[in-house]
Amino acid sequence: MLKQVLEQGREAADAALERLLPPAAQHPTSIHQAMRHSVFAGGKRLRPILCMEAGRMIAAALGAGSLPPGTEDVGAALEMLHTYSLIHDDLPALDNDDLRRGRPTCHKAFGEAIAILAGDALQTQAYEVLAQIACPAEARVAIIREVAHATGTIEGMIGGQVVDLEAEHSTPGLETLEYIHRSKTAALITASVVSGGMYTGATEGQVIRLRTFGQSVGLAFQIVDDVLDITQTSEQLGKTAGKDTAAEKTTYPALFGIDESLRKADALVDHACDELNEFGSQASTLKDLARFLVERKK
Repeated sequence: MLKQVLEQGREAADAALERLLPPAAQHPTSIHQAMRHSVFAGGKRLRPILCMEAGRMIAAALGAGSLPPGTEDVGAALEMLHTYSLIHDDLPALDNDDLRRGRPTCHKAFGEAIAILAGDALQTQAYEVLAQIACPAEARVAIIREVAHATGTIEGMIGGQVVDLEAEHSTPGLETLEYIHRSKTAALITASVVSGGMYTGATEGQVIRLRTFGQSVGLAFQIVDDVLDITQTSEQLGKTAGKDTAAEKTTYPALFGIDESLRKADALVDHACDELNEFGSQASTLKDLARFLVERKK
């Protein structure tokens, strides 16, 4: 069942991205080719899938039936933002990586200047998409605010990246490490779940539960990523393995060891799933997705 959800969600996200991104032949072609190079490099489309499945759960809880049309557009915008962050993360000034999702990174394929602009373009395209989503204006504004905060400098993706850079070659404590992970990774995962719920008409209480679920799952996801960076090869990861160790980054495995890190990730997922108990069987897919995110360790 989960395999089907992942495959159908990926297909829906890819179809929306194909429709919403400028064609590769659209002038100026170099930037549109670079955007598509990174967006369609593969990837599981986890953020769009979490968005759509959160929306599906809320729709069922509210008796609205099927997922409202256009939810996949919200997910596509989130994937654009995620891809923009990956393009910029890979640049020589940041993580300086040559491989992403098993193929050359954007700056390796198109040069640094175009890669920077491709990331910028994906960010602006995402907000253009969000500004046109088919939901009540109040919900649309709330979603844009949610996503903008998640990608910003205060407890958001950019702020997490800054603290991560500044913490290299040092020994930050657990509080700083959690700030990095919650901001750099968990914030956009949380926004994905919350925005899917908001698009479908979630109540204030339901949004609170979705937010707690996303925060816990997002942190668990990054802890497992830290472990995989140590335990898997570049071929398995689709990106250069061992980058965290080479950069002398403080990670959960560095602080707690692999086994204890994985126990912490499992506990976070348990907590996330508990937040959805009031939804009963309607939450089963989201719970399965949460467990899937940490079971990558196997």
